Amino acid sequence: MAGTFPTSKPDWSNINVIHRGTLPPRSSFFLYGSYAQAISQDLKYSRSLNLSGTWKFYHCNNPFEVPQGFDQPSFDISQWADIQVPGFWQLQGWAKPHYSNVNYIIPVDPPNVPYEGNQTGSYVRKFNVPEEFAGHQLRLRFEGVDSAFHVYINGQEIGYSQGARNPSEFDITAAADFVGVNTLAVKVYQYCDGSYLEDQDQWRMSGIFRDVFLLAFPESHIKDFHVQTLLDADYKDADLITTVHVNGGGPVGLTLIDHEGQTVVTQSKEASGVSHVDFNIAISEPRKWSAEDPQLYKLILSFGGNFIVQNVGFRKIEIKDGIYTINGKRIVFRGVNRHEHHPVYGRAVPYEFMKSDLLTMKRCNINSIRTCHQPSDRRLYDLADELGFWIIDEADVECHGFATIDRTALTEEEKRKTFAERIELVYGTSARWTTNNPEWKTQYVDRAVQLCARDKNSPCVIMCSLGNEAFYGCNFQFMYDAIKSMDKTRPIHYEGDRETKSTDIWSQMYVQPENLMEEAKNSHHNKPLILCEFANAMGNGPGNLKEYIDAFYAHPRLQGGHVWQWANQGIETKDPATGELFYAFGGDFGDVPNNSTFILDGLVSSKHTPTPGLIEYRKAIEPVQVKYCEGQKVIIANRYDMISLDHLKCEASIVSDGFKKSLGEVDIPRGLPPQTEATLVLPNLELPISDCECFLQLDFSLNSPTPWADCGHLIASSQLQLRGISTFAKPASISPTPSLITTPSSLHISSTKSDWKFSLTVGRLTSWKKDEAELIHAGLGPELGIYRAMTDNDVKIDGLDWNEKFVFLSQPHTRSVSWQTNHQASSIEVIVHARLAPPVLSWSIATTTTYTFYGDGTLHIHCAGKPDGGLNLPLTIPRLGFTLALPPSFEAVEWFGRGPGESYKDKKLSQLFGNWSATVDELFFDYDHPQETSNRTDVRWVKVSSCDGVSLKARFGTQDGFSFMASHYTSKDLDDAAHPYELRRSKKKYTVLRLDADHHGLGTGACGPKTLEQYALKPKEFTFEINLE
Repeated sequence: MAGTFPTSKPDWSNINVIHRGTLPPRSSFFLYGSYAQAISQDLKYSRSLNLSGTWKFYHCNNPFEVPQGFDQPSFDISQWADIQVPGFWQLQGWAKPHYSNVNYIIPVDPPNVPYEGNQTGSYVRKFNVPEEFAGHQLRLRFEGVDSAFHVYINGQEIGYSQGARNPSEFDITAAADFVGVNTLAVKVYQYCDGSYLEDQDQWRMSGIFRDVFLLAFPESHIKDFHVQTLLDADYKDADLITTVHVNGGGPVGLTLIDHEGQTVVTQSKEASGVSHVDFNIAISEPRKWSAEDPQLYKLILSFGGNFIVQNVGFRKIEIKDGIYTINGKRIVFRGVNRHEHHPVYGRAVPYEFMKSDLLTMKRCNINSIRTCHQPSDRRLYDLADELGFWIIDEADVECHGFATIDRTALTEEEKRKTFAERIELVYGTSARWTTNNPEWKTQYVDRAVQLCARDKNSPCVIMCSLGNEAFYGCNFQFMYDAIKSMDKTRPIHYEGDRETKSTDIWSQMYVQPENLMEEAKNSHHNKPLILCEFANAMGNGPGNLKEYIDAFYAHPRLQGGHVWQWANQGIETKDPATGELFYAFGGDFGDVPNNSTFILDGLVSSKHTPTPGLIEYRKAIEPVQVKYCEGQKVIIANRYDMISLDHLKCEASIVSDGFKKSLGEVDIPRGLPPQTEATLVLPNLELPISDCECFLQLDFSLNSPTPWADCGHLIASSQLQLRGISTFAKPASISPTPSLITTPSSLHISSTKSDWKFSLTVGRLTSWKKDEAELIHAGLGPELGIYRAMTDNDVKIDGLDWNEKFVFLSQPHTRSVSWQTNHQASSIEVIVHARLAPPVLSWSIATTTTYTFYGDGTLHIHCAGKPDGGLNLPLTIPRLGFTLALPPSFEAVEWFGRGPGESYKDKKLSQLFGNWSATVDELFFDYDHPQETSNRTDVRWVKVSSCDGVSLKARFGTQDGFSFMASHYTSKDLDDAAHPYELRRSKKKYTVLRLDADHHGLGTGACGPKTLEQYALKPKEFTFEINLE
């Protein structure tokens, strides 16, 4: 007996089979039975039945173990488990999610995928055809299935499709039972040959993850349509061009209504013996659509007794003289990359959750979304039309995993090349696998066609992207040509096309701000330059946003970018031992290989609450810039692209330490054009009489409600310093000189209000009693240090050096201590000479710290240091300052400086000067992956108080750039914990207080430039002082 296995090449491992039995791709629309139902856009009135919900499910480890005959109506599925659709089986109890950024998680052998381990999910759902669907063509529409599937109705195979994030539609009329119960069976494969083009930086999960619809189309119906709005050269009037493809004959009606429901135009044309009809209608002075002013019309098409509704926005996209314009105006993308993510459901994002995300974006001044790296849920585009977003719509193409193969194959000589040279070398060779392989042409083109066909009528889609990180080759030219043959109105983007052969936009990633300015002068590309990815938002960051945004407005061809990325993609799970909830990252499910925490790189947390990084980005891209003040005149700039500031009101106030006074509302010049400046005239400033530091604060807020925010929502807020930091002068003491008692290893200093104990061995304060209340916990008085916990942005660059140089183990070692009494100043002075150094290596910082104890119970610390300049000195240091511990009851914190939120020297502009207060726990930001957090910078003083009213106050005088951090965790606690629930186990009852003269900026080194030079803390000679009281 002879045989073969398998008997034929499986569809899911056959490069020549992408779809079988599917209908041609089309625009996304539903049919309604009346005009009124159509304009409601309520799907419950449409000719559709949503089949999402609870299905029956059977999981097996490969396609060949699927129960035979499961698609038959008579097959017993009573013992099968329930599963929710939309959803992923890895999040519902079968197998585990797997996170990979670059690497393929299967053996690389395109187009072949493994047999064993190609998990297969068998889905079954019973349904009845609604009575009103009788006599109609029945269609099944799957909005998204990862990664490929066969579909069956009543035991009959209907077809096959792949392309995980694109819709697939099947005609099931002949197989359906219009009277009885129907059995819908779907066989879903984890991998197919298309998986080689779906190597995105995300969780690898499988299932029917978007809605499934049963649709009813009458014999005469609209098959598809294409709407274009062609504005004239003056962007005043427009031609509404609509092509309607039909099946059957009869009148085709078109009606356009405005936002108030008033009819703008209505026409009818007869479809007789033709496949399509064309409408070309002149519209006089339509209201223009933009992300800033999304003026929508609705187009209602009727044919065969059915109605379709479509959002229409009049706008014109052009590239003129290397500038990307919409409606004749240069725009700047103030955007984000948005992966689809929900902490429980993965990429099966509920509508209200998605809407909440977009509302948050609008409230944070974000105007653009790149749908990385695949088309999003269709409902997002309708929301973007209505709320106002520029959408860069990206095809479902990414295959950078091939680069791993070629990178590991580099010769020793090639490995000695620079990083940039190695990247170019690898990207050049890796294209041969699929991108520059003609055998894959149809696969690439299909993804381009699917993208354009579905979303071609959305006003918000102002650019199509061919994919991401898939190198460059002939198949991208084929994709470009395919989209242009369907739609010539939208430019095409693809970052991997470094020579811009098959793209209309020059796109880059993670360029240094100064290099970006140089690139803009490159005459080789006379095309707009955008950063499709920049400012990686991983963990505590991103830093130096201001430099990027300033660059976008300094050169016309630099037209903004999209932060990577919107949300952390942690998956909510439980610690198996304790049941504690946490957000999992790569490796937490035993997934190997993985990219660990690299999936936590968003402006919002895994549960989609804003991080300090989002607050900073909101500030960086705010559309009103306050430039400078001259007397009672303030110069502002309107950074909107399309609109004036007429929708805003401005309120002014004076802010000083212990003082805030409203100056009332300030008139904004009416009709201020975008990208221009204006002068605001202030009332009498009336500065406080004292000579303390003062700021003018201007708050710009909505003067009326919008669909995305209430009246009064703050759009922009800025401060200008009117008077500098006041000099700190300690008044002459009238208190008696403190007493001094010495022992062989300590000093005991007493005043009328304070008692201090000072260790000569460790060279630091070990006790400070103020009116009998202890201010120092467990002898942990102020100790000079240079380490803080790592951030995700530190780890790959500066952090490597810190670890190699053992910075985390560095501490001061006493060399000598001297002391003397100064009766004239009523003080005792203790001088400590020490060497701050780590074990293992020889580098050190020689320090001299002078402690001056005053009779009035206050303490002045003066610290000076100089690195030895010898071998092994770190290139940078994390921080410079003192750390001490306060007793458990010290929980209330007050300060004057930047606040109320977290801030660092390159992530601080969103935090304004003022008097702020919080508890120690409220100061803490709980990152999904524990790391350095909770710093407040540019602080003039900070006070920490106990519940009994005892306090410790630190003043920093005229010194700029001082910071404090108060927490219940040490740096080691933060470094050692992988997850917040593990960190909480090490929470201290006492308070760790850090008082820093300087610190190293954050940068974006997790994926992009390290901390910029101007924000780097280099080991060099220093001096600073602190007053404690």
